[in-house]
Formats: sequence, C-alpha cells, structure tokens
Amino acid sequence: MNRTKVDKHQGNGAHGEDGAAQLRQSSRAGGRRKKKPRTPLHPPVRRIAVWGPLAAVTLLALLIILGAWRRISQRHDQRDFVQKTTQIQVNVATAQRDSKPKELVLPGTIQAINQTTIFPRTNGYVKSWKVDIGDDVQAGQLLAEIEAPEVDQQLAQARAQEEIAKITADRWRDMLEKQVVSKQEYDQNQKAYEAAKANLQQLQQIQGFQQVVAPFAGKISARNIDVGTLVTAGTGNSGTPLFNMVQSDLLRVYVFVPQTNAASMREGLKAKILVPERPGGDFEGTVTRTAGAIDPTSRTMQVEVQVPNHDGKLYAGMYGQVKFLLPDDNAPIVVPSDASPSRTKTAFTCKIFASVATSARNWKCWMVWPRTRKS
Repeated sequence: MNRTKVDKHQGNGAHGEDGAAQLRQSSRAGGRRKKKPRTPLHPPVRRIAVWGPLAAVTLLALLIILGAWRRISQRHDQRDFVQKTTQIQVNVATAQRDSKPKELVLPGTIQAINQTTIFPRTNGYVKSWKVDIGDDVQAGQLLAEIEAPEVDQQLAQARAQEEIAKITADRWRDMLEKQVVSKQEYDQNQKAYEAAKANLQQLQQIQGFQQVVAPFAGKISARNIDVGTLVTAGTGNSGTPLFNMVQSDLLRVYVFVPQTNAASMREGLKAKILVPERPGGDFEGTVTRTAGAIDPTSRTMQVEVQVPNHDGKLYAGMYGQVKFLLPDDNAPIVVPSDASPSRTKTAFTCKIFASVATSARNWKCWMVWPRTRKS
C-alpha cells in the first residue's frame, strides 16, 4: 500500500509537472494570439487571378454596348434626317389684300353748327343794345331795342278801330234778336269786327319786334349797330344787319370726296381734324351725313363731318384738313415673306443630301435645284 501511494504521488508529481508545462505553453500561446496579424503588402495571387479577367470582360462588354448604342443612334438619326429631307415641304399661305387702311386727307372749312345774321322786322331807330361781340347769350335773351313811333301810332289807331267794330257788331246782334235787321247786315258787321281785330294783333306783333332777342344759345360774333342807328326791316341788301351769332360748341366741316373714295363714305365713319394752328392736337370727328350723289361738274360728293368743341379750342371759319382712314378695296394682294423659295437654302439642302445619303444624291438634288432656278 505504501508503494502504491508512493507511485500515485510520483504519478501525481509527474502529472503536475506536465500540467505546469502545459499551462506555460498555453500562456505563451495566449500571449501570441493577442498580437495583431500583419497585413500582407500584395493580394493573394489567387484573388487576382479570379477577379482580374472578370473585371476586364465586364469593361469590354460595357464598351461594346456603348459603341453599338451610339452606332444605332447615329443610324437612326441619319435615317430620320434622310426621311425628312427627301420629303418636299410646301408652305401654304392664304393670299389676302393688304389690310392697312388708306389715308385720305381733304381740305375743308370749319363752320359753326348754327350761324345767322339777325335783321330787324320793323323800321325805326336803335334805342339801346344789350350785348357786344364775344358775349355768350341764351335763347330768348334781349339783344337790342328799336324805337318805332310810326308803329306805335298805327297800333293805337288799330286798337280804336277794333273797339268801334266790336261795339257795332254787338249792337247789330241785339237788333238781329229783335228781328229788326237782316242776318246779312249782321254778318257784314261781325266780319268787319274780326278784320279789325286781326289788324290789331298784327300791329301788336310788329311792335313786339322792337325787342330783338336771340334765336338760339350761342356767341355774338359781330355787332353792326349803335344807339340811334336807323334800321330797316328786311333781309340781305334791303335790311340792316344787327348782330351776327354763332353756336360753336359743335362744329361741322364740309369736304368734297373724290368719286374713287365716295363708296367708302358712310355715316358714323371716324375722322380726324388737323389744324395748323393746333400742332399735335388731333380733333376727333364723325361723318354725320353724305350727299348721296356725285356732282357731275367736279366728280365729288359732299360729306359733313361734325366735331365736338366744348372746350372752345376751334373757331368757326378756320381752315383745316380732314383725314379719313378708309379700307382700300383695290389694295395689292400680299403673301408672307417666308412663302417665297430661297436659292441659298435649297443649295444648302442639296449639299446635305450628298453628304448624308450618297446613294440618293442625284435625284434628290435634281428634285430641289430646278425648283430654285425657276424661282
């Protein structure tokens, strides 16, 4: 038993020495594992041999695909270009007359819409005048007074005759009711009374003409009388002119349109009035009426153009020009400028045909070039 124990002890000792040796070796191995492995400077020969040819094949395939796509794209573009250039393109444009209006300028004299010379209706002397040149007056306003003593005396005599005739007619009516006189005698006296009454009314109206009034609203352009001036009833050379009046808030211009433009004139057509004394100021006017007939002597038609003049910048009697913008029925027929062929463009197209499609060069150039030479 003792030997056995000794052997076991020796065995344990041997095993202990072996275990210690193993522990030292494991500790050394552990210390070695903690150190980082060194990176090799060159890849392994095996990886280069595998991935190198694969990358080269891939790159070569991409280059081949790009080259083929570019070639196909160029052929497609050339085919489209040849197809487009071989077709004859015809530009269609509608021929129309020139729509630019034609200007027609005609001379004319500006006139007031209402203009008159006032004459007396009774003989006498000017008692007083109420207005002078340049004054604005209203319709019915008193302009002057005329003193006519003869008319006053005739009026007094006519009034007395009218009263006697009335009394006589009343008496004959009473006697007719009593059947003292005949109906014929009564009628004669009754008509005599009516005649005397009419004569009285006439003289009263003549006496009313001693008050000279304005016939319309306007401006006094001339005064031809003074206090004490002897005036004679009448017109023209037989009468004495008292005043001249104009109504110039609306003016009119008479122009004579040539026969060639008469058909274009119509009511409502706009026009412009040009006056040398008003540079840069065009006054708008409107055609209000036309004569509707051509004067056989001058071959013109009279046209009236009315112009508003509320600000008073124009005066009656001024010279001016009337400008019309008329549609020209005989205007030339025009087409767009790009509708005509161009020799330069045609020759350039032919050269492109020769460079792109050589096989079709002859008939393509013949097809374009003769058309250019004809133009």
